[in-house]
Parts: sequence; structure tokens; C-alpha cells
Amino acid sequence: MNRKEAERRTRQSDTLCNLGFTSDEADNLRRISNTLRLWFEHECNGLIQRNEDTDKPYLYNVYINKRMYATPDREKGAMKRLARIMTNHAPLTYYIQDDCRGASLYIIRPGDVPKGADVDAYYSRGICVY
Repeated sequence: MNRKEAERRTRQSDTLCNLGFTSDEADNLRRISNTLRLWFEHECNGLIQRNEDTDKPYLYNVYINKRMYATPDREKGAMKRLARIMTNHAPLTYYIQDDCRGASLYIIRPGDVPKGADVDAYYSRGICVY
């Protein structure tokens, strides 16, 4: 990690701590966001596919033998950890952006989304966790 990246992480952690998160929670939010982004990237590339009947994820090995292997559901685990963290911070909500070309987690503060508006159009006003 270079100096610029360390400064960016420190600013992000300070911003989350100013909202009431502990430094451990801020670090966990960053890891959750990275886990979800990687998961969405693998889904987009076809490396992870879900069984339509059971909703279980499978890793599709396209490089060696083109077989599917059961894989742990890291998306579900990350969502559980996120929900557990957010229960302690009542006025704040979160938005999961499932496009793999950017950050996956945004913390939405009261007032970030106008009343009656859809959060899909205003999530970028929240705090990007990456």
C-alpha cells in the first residue's frame, strides 16, 4: 500500500467513525464491500453461478475441466455481517450496488435521498465504502 492509498483509507475510516461506527466496524465495512465487489465480478464473468432451484452457488471452472463445484456463499455471509453492523446505527441505511465496475456498498444518511425518490437514483450521494 502506498501513501496515497493509506491516506484514502484513513479518510474513509474517519468519515465512518464520525457517523458513529467504530474503527473495527469501519474496517469490516470495507472488507464487506470488497467481498461483495469480487463476488459480483465473478457472477458477471460467469465463474459463479447459482442453481435456480436451490439458490446454492457453484464455481464454474472454465479453464481446466469446465465442471461446477459447490462453493461457500460469500455474498450471503457478507450480507449477514453487514446487517449485524447496521442494526446498531439506526438512522443510517445501506445500498448494495451489484454492478462489478465500482464500489458495492454505500452508507445512506438521512437526507441523502429525497423523500419519495428511489434510492437507485440517489445512492451516490451516500458514503462510498471501497
